[in-house]
Amino acid sequence: MDIVLFLVIGLIAGWVAGQIMKGKGFGLIGNLVVGVIGAFLGGFLFGLVGITTGGFIGSLIAALVGAIVLLWIVGLVKKK
Repeated sequence: MDIVLFLVIGLIAGWVAGQIMKGKGFGLIGNLVVGVIGAFLGGFLFGLVGITTGGFIGSLIAALVGAIVLLWIVGLVKKK
């Protein structure tokens, strides 16, 4: 059940990140995939700075930050 919740959080984060980063995304499906990958990235980044994410809201925030960072990085690479 944890993996399903993780995927749902990642999908939500990808959609929200796509809305925040207008013009930097990959469309709906691409942004959802970026959200799932961003959930891993967000958890890693928050762990690096010592922030623990507990519960649904904390995990969603970490995933959203990770998805936004990932979209930003991909946007930089896409420009070149």
